[in-house]
Amino acid sequence: MKKVLIGLTVFIGITAIFAFIFRGQIGMIAMMAFMAPSLTFEEDERPKAPDYADAYYWAAMASQDDASDITPNGVEAHMQGEAAVDIFFVHPTTYVSSEHWNQPLDSEATNERTDEWVMRDQASIFNGCCNVYAPRYRQATLFSFQDLEGDGGRALDLAYQDIKSAFEYFLEAFNRDKPFIIAGHSQGSFHVDRLLREEIAGTQLQKMLVAAYPVGFSIDGSNGIPICEAAEQTNCQVSWNANTSDAGIVLGQPGDICVNPISWTTDEQKVSAGENKGSISFANGNTLDQSIVGAQCKNGTLLVEETKSERYSIMPFGPGNYHYYDYSFYHMDVRENAILRAKSFVKDHSENALMDTLLFETGN
Repeated sequence: MKKVLIGLTVFIGITAIFAFIFRGQIGMIAMMAFMAPSLTFEEDERPKAPDYADAYYWAAMASQDDASDITPNGVEAHMQGEAAVDIFFVHPTTYVSSEHWNQPLDSEATNERTDEWVMRDQASIFNGCCNVYAPRYRQATLFSFQDLEGDGGRALDLAYQDIKSAFEYFLEAFNRDKPFIIAGHSQGSFHVDRLLREEIAGTQLQKMLVAAYPVGFSIDGSNGIPICEAAEQTNCQVSWNANTSDAGIVLGQPGDICVNPISWTTDEQKVSAGENKGSISFANGNTLDQSIVGAQCKNGTLLVEETKSERYSIMPFGPGNYHYYDYSFYHMDVRENAILRAKSFVKDHSENALMDTLLFETGN
């Protein structure tokens, strides 16, 4: 009996250690199981398709006041509608329900998360360079990424069709041949990667692409857009996935694009937190935090040191995975870089009559 008790004690101890070490993966498996829709994609009712001529289906639009207009204290936004460059921003997954494979666009709770987190903490970064446009779309529920060859893949394809339609409307109704940035996060970057590959690379649109920021997803660079190697480079793309070296779940993979969002290079040089221009999570106020994290690209991921700040404690993918703060950690670095690339693009194309007009009208 004593041996049985000892064996049981050892088993419980080993199980506890295993659970602690792999708590990120275990939590993710449990969360994904909870969010799996009970209906197949074919059985599920399709949400109503968006009409992008209706402002309701835009989470951010230059002609309306929205959460993307916010700035940190002491930082100014470009007057919306008057910038020489537009941005098309695709938001990450904010629909975590198991009720449907794709978000019904009248889901108030989901739209509120999109506005109060993504538009505020991510899309707003680009209001210093650009007129901000971000569509609502029938995003796939988070579980879809666990079933890419089945119903999840179908849900993601439906979501992409909305993104493609929104981008086409953006070009025709808003952009009208101006230079543009395209950016996203997580599921948004999954769709941006496909949009770059299928609609932009090798077309006339690529010539008007200032830069792409498909951040927070495994992007391997096969979409046909060159990787940015310097801060002022244009017609290129950047990406990164932030986590500590001991994170249980790492979204970046060897061979993925990793551009350091402080130095804007692809080397493995470690950049200290002191060189970070400012971090912010607007849920904690409008004041920039200084020296929160540094950055180092390694094996396709962006390594950061564990931050002790309580302002950056949301880690849905487990300890050490800072997916939620891929943009927030580097708010001012990305803001200033987008401005720099936009100005560089306009300057390089100033011999074009349209570019001349935009340059003088905006003062960039």
